Amino acid sequence: MSDIARLTPILAIETSCDDTACAILDAHGALLGESVLSQEDHAALGGVVPELAARAHLKALPELVELTLQRAGLELKDIALFAATTGPGLIGGLIVGSSYAKGLAMACGKPFMGINHIEGHILTPRLPAALRPDETAPSFPYLALLVSGGHCQCIAVEDTGQYRRLGGTIDDSAGEAFDKVAKMLGLGWPGGPALEKLAQEGNPQAYSLPRPLKGRPGCDFSFSGLKTAVSRHIEPYGRDALPRQVAADLAASFQQAVTDVMADRILNALAMVPQVTSLVVAGGVAANTVLRQRLEDIAHQHGITFLAPPLRLCTDNAAMIGWAALERLKQGEIPNDIALAPRPRWPLNERQPYQPQPSPDMPSSGHASLMEPSA
Repeated sequence: MSDIARLTPILAIETSCDDTACAILDAHGALLGESVLSQEDHAALGGVVPELAARAHLKALPELVELTLQRAGLELKDIALFAATTGPGLIGGLIVGSSYAKGLAMACGKPFMGINHIEGHILTPRLPAALRPDETAPSFPYLALLVSGGHCQCIAVEDTGQYRRLGGTIDDSAGEAFDKVAKMLGLGWPGGPALEKLAQEGNPQAYSLPRPLKGRPGCDFSFSGLKTAVSRHIEPYGRDALPRQVAADLAASFQQAVTDVMADRILNALAMVPQVTSLVVAGGVAANTVLRQRLEDIAHQHGITFLAPPLRLCTDNAAMIGWAALERLKQGEIPNDIALAPRPRWPLNERQPYQPQPSPDMPSSGHASLMEPSA
């Protein structure tokens, strides 16, 4: 029996933000069972509250794991490897998810593997379930654009475990910018899908908005100034509700500005890694059809393949965590991460166990750690 067969099926858990997810994969990466529970209580609060998210993960995980096992037609004793997101993300959720997976692993006498959330996203386009029948998995090296509520990065994916960060946001992520502008327009949270829908009614040339860093070297991003520019156009209306057409025009103009910036940054990234065979986009913002079409056009102009996972695999999910674990197994990695501590910030090039030292003025078991931001 090969090592891969001996270490599968894999049960993976993802709890880095506000989605509680579990998935089971076989040795070929096929999804045997999958469950995702999106937390709804945060909408009324205008954003994710870390401590509430952690408590919701803890409440949901037992039933979610059992449901996923039922869907896969398996029992807990059939699982050969347990994996979980160990960072980056909201530390409370990471502690809950990774601790639960470790507990299952120890109870079953099976190994545990800690997975980097970003690695999961950028390897998703190689997951069989992410490919249409006419698509093939991208070969290495490829260029990955990760755009979500917590991340915005250009990464050269040279092989499993070999990643080169070409650029990232210097302030807000693209998803955060979408959500905050949507809130300004009275669209609620999460705002990305609602803003895109409203933008269909607007004129993307109606407002002259800045394109931060466009035309400059490198492929870093900045969206803080763009958000401020939108807010200044809203200010004259004071407490009055924005006229529908004004809101639509602002949404369309904002979306166009973000797309223009993304396109400019990707063109620079492609110049930095001309050897890539594919351009892939992942993360929740990858669901935006305007951005996706623009990136697809750029890829075709450069004679490379464009790949974007289906919506359910763009957002946070456990299938990508299980797939990243499987990719690492194929590289010969031996799963032995039971001592790997959760990390709110975890650069892709760091795989060593990390033991944070409590600050002198903060108890090591205090709840303050639940408020640490994601990276």
